[in-house]
Amino acid sequence: MTTKTHETTPVLPLPEGVARAVALVGGVIAAASAMMSWTWTSDFPGDLTYYGSPAGLQWLALVGGALTALLVLGSYGTPGIRWISPSGGKNGILFAALGTMAVCWYTVAAISVQLGGLANLEPGGWVAAIGSLIAVLGALGLPLDRRLTVKQPTVQWWWYAVAAASVLFWFGLDQGWVLVAIPDGIEDIFTTNTWFFLTLPAAILLFKGWLLLDKALRIGRIERPLPAVRELSSWIEILLIAGIFAVGLAAVTFGVSAEYGELFVGYLLLIGFATAALNSSGLLARIRDLTAKHRAVTTGGAFAAAGAFPFTQSSDTYTLIAVNILIFATVALGLNVVVGLAGLLDLGYVAFLGVGAYAAALVSGSPFSVFRGVHLPFPIAVLIGALAALVFGVVIGAPTLRLRGDYLAIVTLGFGEIFRITMNNMDGNSGPSLTNGPNGIAAIPDVTMFGFDFGKSHNILGIELGKFGNYLLLMLVATAIVVTVFSRVSDSRIGRAWVAIREDETAAEAMGINGFRVKLIAFALGATLAGLAGAVQAHVASAVSPDQYLFAGAVPPNSAFLLAAVILGGMGTISGPLVGAAMLFLIPAKLQFLQSYQLLAFGVALILLMRFRPEGLIASRRQKLEYHEADIPAQASPTDDALSKAGA
Repeated sequence: MTTKTHETTPVLPLPEGVARAVALVGGVIAAASAMMSWTWTSDFPGDLTYYGSPAGLQWLALVGGALTALLVLGSYGTPGIRWISPSGGKNGILFAALGTMAVCWYTVAAISVQLGGLANLEPGGWVAAIGSLIAVLGALGLPLDRRLTVKQPTVQWWWYAVAAASVLFWFGLDQGWVLVAIPDGIEDIFTTNTWFFLTLPAAILLFKGWLLLDKALRIGRIERPLPAVRELSSWIEILLIAGIFAVGLAAVTFGVSAEYGELFVGYLLLIGFATAALNSSGLLARIRDLTAKHRAVTTGGAFAAAGAFPFTQSSDTYTLIAVNILIFATVALGLNVVVGLAGLLDLGYVAFLGVGAYAAALVSGSPFSVFRGVHLPFPIAVLIGALAALVFGVVIGAPTLRLRGDYLAIVTLGFGEIFRITMNNMDGNSGPSLTNGPNGIAAIPDVTMFGFDFGKSHNILGIELGKFGNYLLLMLVATAIVVTVFSRVSDSRIGRAWVAIREDETAAEAMGINGFRVKLIAFALGATLAGLAGAVQAHVASAVSPDQYLFAGAVPPNSAFLLAAVILGGMGTISGPLVGAAMLFLIPAKLQFLQSYQLLAFGVALILLMRFRPEGLIASRRQKLEYHEADIPAQASPTDDALSKAGA
């Protein structure tokens, strides 16, 4: 019999019927506020001045409020809406209400800061803020799944001392008397970064506030068995999957097409809370079961939805972002073979992307290539890029894969830097004339296959498809190839050998697995997949240069971002690196309004992800057990067997 670790109780002492009505009314009010004017001037991005015509952040408030109301109705068994909350739990209502409140209050704060005070709010802004707050208060009065005990880190006294000293130092800089003690020559470092001395204590106070809030709410989760689903015919289930992908395409399109940073931040807030809400309600579990039942249809639907994206765009601006996301995601999936399956820490993986790109660029007819007269067909150029990366993977891997852990990581990091420096020096002066040095190889011709010129616009089904729309469809083919190879290999005998090596190389070799051979195959296959993506990237960008293949930088793909995409997305899975790469490419691109603080915000986001989801956004069951074995959710029945790693 398991020890009881959770309870189902309200946070606020409200009658359940009253709390339900309050949450429902709050969600409806927040949704209705989207039809009102939130500010009097169009100077705020998105122009929130109209009545009856939602725009920008108002759409997010509308969706959040509607989702809150639907979850309230569905969790209490309202006919026709019960499907949205099959588990019957109330935590999803709270998460949806919090997401709505986050969007509304963030918008109100942004309007006040940018326009100069709360006086710039119209009635719609006040209604949105009050309605979302009402929804949260109502949700807190519902019976929620809560932990009985809360384990928290201790905030040491010196944290507060550091915060106080930081504030004092900021005050001294503002008044000027601290500058007397700062040596000449470095004063500008302090005077231009005074924000840091306020950000540090603010971060400490926010962390302490989070600990207090977590201790007060004690929000947890009780796993409830979902009721048996009604049997539907296969074609209806396939239509449901198509509808799910249509909704997903609309959500992704909204995020990618966000024209200003404030809208994208609000989008991230709502997506995060909405995902948590639907997961708590049990709807995501229903969707997982449905897609697992029709795996082939789901895979085809995913690629069809991605292929439909360029047809939703009126220009190539955001289609180019989507193409780059696909390139980044495909390379991350190749790295997942090396890191996720075989457990080899490769810090120079972006070099294989560069090998494939340079090899394809040299034989694709560029006037800046040393082989100017050579213009091979695109499929052959891609094959050459993949084979060149394969050769480099074997040549680099053969002498180094006998190393393990940090030593292997250092060697691969060195290889990545050697590749970049070598490409930079092969200009005919510092070395052989092959890569045109730092200028790279430019003017790579567009791909032409079967008479179809990917560099020109084409009218398809009455819709104008631009250059990058064509390349997105081409990149989808490359992604499909990589996904197929990964899925086939991971389930094969060699894939199981990789997992054994990753878990315990010594034990795997004792069972007869040739560790060196297995690791070399993983290294070579990962390099080949990166080379394939690099060959396509060279044609999409129309140029390659050494500065594109760094270990770390503000713009992906680079080795650090690729590794982060695999780890944050979920090692050893297919969808994990694809989602992780999409987020890591899209977030920096959309946070450009933060300017010099972009990487700071990005780093904070990574820390939060690793703190609350260390196994990755889409993790395998093994990783969930490894990271959360001590925090497995309570079961609905006390007689259920406790889940253990051994039983997995």
